[in-house]
Amino acid sequence: MTTIDFQNPSLKDRPLDVISMGRAGVDLYAREANTDMNDVTGFNKFVGGSPANISAAIARQGGRPGLISGVSNDVLGQFICHYLEGFGIDLRGVKVDDSGSRTSLAICELKPSGGSVVIYRNNAADLTLTPEDIDRDYIASAKVLLVTGTALSESPSREAVFHAMSVAKEVGTIVALDLDYRAYSWKSEAESAIYYRQAASMAHILIGNREEFDVLEALIAPNNRDDDATAKRFMTGETQIILLKAGELGSKVYTRDGERFEQGIFPVTVKKPFGSGDSYAGTTLLALIRGKSLREAVKMGSAAAAINVSRDTCTEAMPTSEELAEFIAERC
Repeated sequence: MTTIDFQNPSLKDRPLDVISMGRAGVDLYAREANTDMNDVTGFNKFVGGSPANISAAIARQGGRPGLISGVSNDVLGQFICHYLEGFGIDLRGVKVDDSGSRTSLAICELKPSGGSVVIYRNNAADLTLTPEDIDRDYIASAKVLLVTGTALSESPSREAVFHAMSVAKEVGTIVALDLDYRAYSWKSEAESAIYYRQAASMAHILIGNREEFDVLEALIAPNNRDDDATAKRFMTGETQIILLKAGELGSKVYTRDGERFEQGIFPVTVKKPFGSGDSYAGTTLLALIRGKSLREAVKMGSAAAAINVSRDTCTEAMPTSEELAEFIAERC
């Protein structure tokens, strides 16, 4: 059980299911799988970044996602908008920035493990978001606002995130925080720990892996590796649910009222190591919005994660509702 009421009548008629906030960038995937960068002959172009991926996961299952982000006023920014519109993602919260910022770019080897990913985020367009860019009515149009931790890494995006979370509380929108820690985005681990803790206290749902929760605890419990102790420490403030991802070990789930359970993985042949967490987050949130129990929603999230890593790319590897149901039925 959880005290978060996803079926609250005040949320029923809101047109959007989840608005994700943070980065959207261009992903270039190696054309050849299991090939070193030296031997790759070219790349295929897609859109990535956790918020964009999560929005795609929700859209592929017939949900209604929105996005708050920033893109550069150039052909790459135009590509991102065109691509995401093709998924049916609401882009009213996307800022087209003409200050000289640049859309993020990721260049990826396509390997099941050990593949290199090089990410360019100098003067990133998504980090130009300001509190003035946050539209109260837009956030009020969604059942859930999901913010990602990378958006906290610099100002003015940091202030925009805190303002968006405050607005969500005022208008009754459920808030989720995906820790989404990327060390290269931060000046220090201490800085990230401070701002993550502030954001965590404002979120109804926390999502992250063990490494990300280690960052959250860096200044207050630097040697802790006890998941139960971590959950107890951060089940404060607004937080009602903690989803602690553990890769090949599945995930652990904690609730404010004392429920605790584990969800294993669905074994598959892995093609690449990224995208699974975003598929897990988007699917779990959408399932909860649709009235599934927490256990069933997390099971669906785990299955979606498995499907994603068994396919190429991130966004287009997200399963449809039919694919997800068939996948689970075959294995349960």
